[in-house]
Amino acid sequence: MTVVQNGTTNGSASSAPTKPAGLDASKLKITLSQNLKPIPPPETLIFGQTTTDHMVFVEYDPVNGWSAPEIKPYGPLNLDPMSSCFQYCPNVFEGMKAYIGPDGKPRLFRPEMNMARMKRSADRVSLPVFDTEELLKIIKRFIEVEARWIPKAKGHSLYIRPTIIGTRASLGVGPSNHAILYVVVSPAGPYFKTGSRAVSLLAVTEHVRAWPGGTGGYKLSLNYAPTFMPQQAAAQKGYDQVLWILGEDKHVTEVGAMNFFVVVKRDDGDLDVLTPPLDGTILPGLTRDSVLKLTAAHPSRTSLPNLPNSLKLYPHEQLLTMSQIIEWSKQGRLLEAFGVGTAVVVVGVGKIGFEGQDIILPQHEGGLGPVSRALYERIVDIQEGKVEWEHWSVPCDEQ
Repeated sequence: MTVVQNGTTNGSASSAPTKPAGLDASKLKITLSQNLKPIPPPETLIFGQTTTDHMVFVEYDPVNGWSAPEIKPYGPLNLDPMSSCFQYCPNVFEGMKAYIGPDGKPRLFRPEMNMARMKRSADRVSLPVFDTEELLKIIKRFIEVEARWIPKAKGHSLYIRPTIIGTRASLGVGPSNHAILYVVVSPAGPYFKTGSRAVSLLAVTEHVRAWPGGTGGYKLSLNYAPTFMPQQAAAQKGYDQVLWILGEDKHVTEVGAMNFFVVVKRDDGDLDVLTPPLDGTILPGLTRDSVLKLTAAHPSRTSLPNLPNSLKLYPHEQLLTMSQIIEWSKQGRLLEAFGVGTAVVVVGVGKIGFEGQDIILPQHEGGLGPVSRALYERIVDIQEGKVEWEHWSVPCDEQ
């Protein structure tokens, strides 16, 4: 690793590579900003709007491969107007978070899953190959550099956005053999500003977020822009988010940019916790996976907060249709619905608008029902290092 201070370096020049170089964390150069920004109060934070002092930057070209990665002062990118990222959207990103643990050290939540998903997404749009272990080493060092930006208030974190964009300067339609990999971070509070109430959803059938054989199962920039107009239309009708419906059977896929769950009472009094399967239209979310694993572990291997050990939870990945949800609601068996994702963690659903009618969910103080609240509290405690579970919380100084 090379550290640069005031324009000087303790590294040495390297000879031109004989073959394209792989991403290599040992070549990391650090140039620290001489003008650090003030840290805003946690209560003023709006998701994704606060920039920090530094960023990660690496370039790829087909002759030299990946350049030496840099941590340098935050600033704009210099891109050719014909870059592929502007024309054909070979752009991939991840969403991660950093927290300060009880030991005062920064830590990440299940970061190896983010790296694996980022590689799958990059492969899907034919971006240059990179080593996920090396990228994670770079991100960990970056978080140590920016550790002062991690909010210590409960429910707050430092949001991490690793991004790869295709930068081939050509209008020809084809894969980009040039790329920039960069990472920015932003201190974040609660994602939704709905306070203690649950969000409302409008189920839409005239637009789809993803389709079988498409790219819904990958975290690609191109998946997001088409959702903006339906979201605006839902907001004009008084709903917070869109519930994406697909197919003649009107089955649920996702909610907004989150995975969707319902809690249904069984005949024996225990609870089914249901989410749509990963059929290619569903993003394989880390929080989704964490919810499934934690519900499966209660009460045999762990006790979720404020849920009795006599209550058994049965997680299922299965098709959920709107007719099922309506029927469960009429029967009084639909106890909770909630969305999960990195940015929001867990958010409750209060009502679902569908074909001119509202499905009203049981109302809970704070917007979360017993199961969703227990999952939120346990996941946040694991993220912050207050509860140890399956090595999900990884200190940044751990290599």
